[in-house]
Amino acid sequence: MSVNVKVQQAALVLASQHRTRQLYSLEDRLIPSDIDEAYLMQREFQKHISEEQGALAGYKLAMTTKVTQEANGVTEPCLGIMLEDNIRHSPSTLEAANFVQLGLECEVAVRLGTDLAASGAPYDRGRVSEAVESLSTAFEVIDLRRTPGVDPKVQFITGVAANVFNEGVVLGEPVASWRDLDLQAAYGSMTINGEMVGDGHGSDVMGHPLEPLAWLANKLAEQGLGLSAGMVIITGSIVSPKLVNAGDTASIMIEGLGSAEISIV
Repeated sequence: MSVNVKVQQAALVLASQHRTRQLYSLEDRLIPSDIDEAYLMQREFQKHISEEQGALAGYKLAMTTKVTQEANGVTEPCLGIMLEDNIRHSPSTLEAANFVQLGLECEVAVRLGTDLAASGAPYDRGRVSEAVESLSTAFEVIDLRRTPGVDPKVQFITGVAANVFNEGVVLGEPVASWRDLDLQAAYGSMTINGEMVGDGHGSDVMGHPLEPLAWLANKLAEQGLGLSAGMVIITGSIVSPKLVNAGDTASIMIEGLGSAEISIV
């Protein structure tokens, strides 16, 4: 089987599982051989999903800590795609029935004011910072569809092909004066039904919340791709995934960037 046929077949299977709210699972012959093949599947998968959920509108970062990288056998972060209809704003209401297992994370979101073209690589934190229009507190919305009993490495690489479980974002109010903030020291937390469930600091995400943006710009440049003005990028978990169910309410805050709220029905 050629790589092209394998990528297309795997993407079709994952897209079908997405639409029918099944756990993600691929036959052995369709499991990505490496992370690069998983990214090819991810792009093809998202082409199918975009028929219902809109055009490419941004990216997510995952595996932005050493602990999560070591746990999944990788040495760098990984990326996912966000689609236009899944960029939501706080306060937001999500229907639990639309997900297999809804999860939420607390992150810093970036909105770009200018392009970061592939031709401009390599990028560092200073250069990508110049392209940032605003920052905001953000919930990443995920749907955890791992198949139990599968080898963790297979679960991980299948998850990358299925867009790292991303189902969009809920954004707080944009903060244009973010350059006045100490983002490394900024404290963030999440509550569910009024109870604290996790907290952390900006430094937990690769040492600074904008380091993942530089990594993303460089990774996409390797693929001949760039980032466009207006895109939203969520930069990795300050608070790790927390599962929620119908009837729950969740709130997040990041020092200097404000808060965001979600109700689950």
